[in-house]
Amino acid sequence: MYCIRPPVLPTRSTQLHRFCNIPSTLSFIRRRLSCIRAMSSHIVGYPRIGPKRELKFALESFWDGKINADELQKVAKDLRVSMWKKMASAGTRFIPSNTFSYYDQVLDTTAMLGAVPERYGWTGGDVGFDIYFSMARGNATLPAMEMTKWFDTNYHYIVPELSPDLKFTYSSHKAVAEYNEAKETGIETVPVILGPISYLLLSKPAKGVGKSFSLLSLLGKIIPIYKEVLAELKAVGATWVQFDEPMLVLDLDAEQLKAFTDAYEQLGESSSGLNVLVETYFADIPADAYKTITSLKGVSAIGLDLVRGGKSLDLIKSTGFPSDKYLFAGIVDGRNIWANDLEASLETLITLEGIVGKEKLVVSTSCSLLHTAVDLMNETKLDKEIMSWLAFAAQKVLEVNALAKALAGEKDEAYFSASVAAQASRSSSPRVNDEAIKKAAAAALRGSDHRRATPVSARLDAQKKKLNLPFLPTTTIGSFPQTMDLRRVRREYKANKISEEEYVKAIKEEIGKVIKLQEELGIDVLVHGEPERNDMVEYFGEQLKGFAFTVNGWVQSYGSRCVKPPIIYGDVSRPKPMTVFWSTTAQSMTSCPMKGMLTGPVTILNWSFVRNDQPRFETCYQIALAIKDEVEDLEAVGIQVIQIDEAALREGLPLRKSEQAFYLDWAVHSFRITNCGVKDTTQIHTHMCYSNFNDIIHSIIDMDADVITIENSRSDEKLLSVFREGVKYGAGIGPGVYDIHSPRIPTKEEIAERIKKMLAVLEMNVLWVNPDCGLKTRKYTEVKPALTNMVAAAKLIRSQLAGGK
Repeated sequence: MYCIRPPVLPTRSTQLHRFCNIPSTLSFIRRRLSCIRAMSSHIVGYPRIGPKRELKFALESFWDGKINADELQKVAKDLRVSMWKKMASAGTRFIPSNTFSYYDQVLDTTAMLGAVPERYGWTGGDVGFDIYFSMARGNATLPAMEMTKWFDTNYHYIVPELSPDLKFTYSSHKAVAEYNEAKETGIETVPVILGPISYLLLSKPAKGVGKSFSLLSLLGKIIPIYKEVLAELKAVGATWVQFDEPMLVLDLDAEQLKAFTDAYEQLGESSSGLNVLVETYFADIPADAYKTITSLKGVSAIGLDLVRGGKSLDLIKSTGFPSDKYLFAGIVDGRNIWANDLEASLETLITLEGIVGKEKLVVSTSCSLLHTAVDLMNETKLDKEIMSWLAFAAQKVLEVNALAKALAGEKDEAYFSASVAAQASRSSSPRVNDEAIKKAAAAALRGSDHRRATPVSARLDAQKKKLNLPFLPTTTIGSFPQTMDLRRVRREYKANKISEEEYVKAIKEEIGKVIKLQEELGIDVLVHGEPERNDMVEYFGEQLKGFAFTVNGWVQSYGSRCVKPPIIYGDVSRPKPMTVFWSTTAQSMTSCPMKGMLTGPVTILNWSFVRNDQPRFETCYQIALAIKDEVEDLEAVGIQVIQIDEAALREGLPLRKSEQAFYLDWAVHSFRITNCGVKDTTQIHTHMCYSNFNDIIHSIIDMDADVITIENSRSDEKLLSVFREGVKYGAGIGPGVYDIHSPRIPTKEEIAERIKKMLAVLEMNVLWVNPDCGLKTRKYTEVKPALTNMVAAAKLIRSQLAGGK
C-alpha cells in the first residue's frame, strides 16, 4: 500500500493560510512514495455554498431569471473543483464527490431514483431544474414537498413522498458525472450516495397511503437503481463508493436492522471491484447496529463518529473490529468550530491502531463539514486570541491530514506544539470563565423549577379581558421582508458611513411602514418587523457577553438559505437591555397590541457554535437568565405580549431515546426561566419551526406558554393528528396556515379550509391564525397578498361561526 505525501503542513501559527497556493499541476500530490505507514485520511463531506456564499447568490439569481442554467452550472462546477483541489492539496487520500447539491442531498437522491411525486407532472428522463426546484420550493400552482430537520442539526432536507405503486427509475446520473468531473481535473474521488435504508426511513408515505404501508417494503424496488449506479461508477473507473447511513445511530428494531443486511448483501452482488464504505455519524452507534454493520458482507469499511460517539469507541475496545474491514475514524469534529486537541486525538488513534491494525485505520471527520463555516482565513476582524482556538472546514482538513501524517510516523512537532499552546490558552483565559456569572447562575437556579404560579386557563382569561382580541386572532411570527435598502442601511451604519441618528431614523421609518401595513390588513396582534436585526440569534448574541462573531462564517440551512452562527466561547450574561427601545418605539405608533420579539435560550444555544468545555445545559441556563432580564424589562415598559421563539427546541433532541428525557427537562426548564416572573395579564408566545412535534407534545405543554405558533402547512397538517388522538392542549395555539418558504401565494379559500381542519380538533377559543414562520426571506409582492388572504380567511370563518354555519 502506498501513501500520497502532502506538502509540509504549516505550524499552528501559520496554519490559517488558505489552500489557495495550489501549483499549476497536482502531479506532486499524486506521486506515490513509500513511507513508514500508509497515510490515510478522509473527509466525509465539504461545505458546498462557497467561502463567500457564491452558490447562494447564483441560485437566487437563477430563480430571479438574472442568469441562465449554464451560468448557474458554471458557478457550481467552479465550487466543486475548488473543493476537490483544496482537499487534494492538503494530502487527503479519500476525497468525497457528489456531496455538492443545488438544494439538498436527499432531494438529489429522490431525483436519482426518479421518485418524483405525480403532481409535478414529470414524464420521465433526467430530472431537470424545473422539476427539481419545484419539488424544493413549490411554484405558482403547486406546493413544495415537506421540509424538516436533518437529524439534530440546523440543516433541512426535502422529505421524499413514497407510495406502494411508485415506479422508480434511474433519472439522475449526478454521482457519476461529478466523479468524472473530478477525474478530469486529475483528482480521484469517492462518490458519496445516501444509502438505501436511510433514504427510505427518512421518507414519508405519500398522501392517501394507508397506515399499514411500510417504507422498507420498497427496498426491492430501489436496490436495482443503486445497482445501476454502482455499475456505472465501476465502468468509469471508481474504486471506492461511500454510502451514508446515518439512520444506523438511531434506536432501530430488528426488522430495520435486517433490512440493512438484506440491502448490502444485494448491493454486494454488484459492488465486486468496488470498495464500499458505510458511513454513520451524529451519535453513538448502538451495540446491535454495530454488530449488524460489522457483519455486512461486501462492505470494505465502516465510518464512525468518535466525537459525538464516545460509546462507539468503547464498543470497538470491548468487542473488537473485523479484520477484513477498514475503520474510518471520525476524530475531527464536523459540527463545531473548535480546534482539535491533536495530542488527545493522536492518543485515541494510536489505541485504535492497536485494535484495527496499522493498514486498516483511516483518519476522518466525524461527519460532513457541511455543518461548519468554510474557511477561517476569510475572518479579518475576528479577535486573534479567539481565532487561535478555532478551525473551520478548511482548517479541519489540515487537522485530519496532520493526524494522519503523525500516525504514519511523520509528526509535525511544531504544528502539534502550537495546538497544545492554543488548548492551554483557551482553558486558562479569564474571558472564557467568569466566576461571578457562574455563581449568580447557580444561585438563581437553586431549588426552583421556575413555573408561573397561575394555571394557563386563568391566565388566558385575564389576557382576553386585557387585550380584547376576537376569536381566531391573527398575527405573524415576527420578521417582515428584509429589503435591499434595509440591508444597505444596516451595512452603512456598521461601517460608520451613516450616523446613529440617521440609522435610528431609517429604522423607525421602516417600523412605521410595517405597522401601517398590518393595520391596513386588519391584523390583530402586530409585530415591528425586526428591521434592526441581521439574524434572530446573531442580533442577541452581539449584545450578550461571551459571544464572538464572524464576517463570513456562513453555514447552509437549506437551499440558498445560509446562517452565520455566533460563537459562544465564554460565560454568558446581559450587560444592558437589548430590545426595549425598539419595542416601545413600535408600540408608541399603534393602539394595537405589539409583540416584543425575543429569541429563546434553547434556540440561541442550538443555533450557535457552542463552547465544548462545559455541559450545554449550563450554558443554556446562563442564556435563559439573560433573556429573563429582558422579558421583565419589556413588561415593565408596558409591552403586554412577548414572544420568546424556541424554533430549535426539537432540533436539539438527542437521537438516542435514552438521552432525550434529560435534554427535554433542561430545555423546557430554560424556557420557563425566561418568563416565570411576569404578570398573568402578560401574554407569553413562543414559536417552533420545521420538526415533528408529536413525540414531544407533552414537553411542549410543560413549557407553559400562553400561545404557541408552530409549523404545519408543509407537513399535511401532521401536527393536528396529535390532537385528534386525544391530547388536550389548553393554551393558545396557531398551527401555520400557509408556507412562507415558498413563493406561492395561497388563496383565501385555501387558508379558510385549513382553519376549518384545525377547528375540527381544536377549540375555537384557543386557535390563532398565522403563517408558518417569519417573513424575512419573502418579498412584499408575495407577503401583502398572502397576508390579505389570511386575514380575509379568518374573518370569513369568524362570520360563519357567528352565523352557526
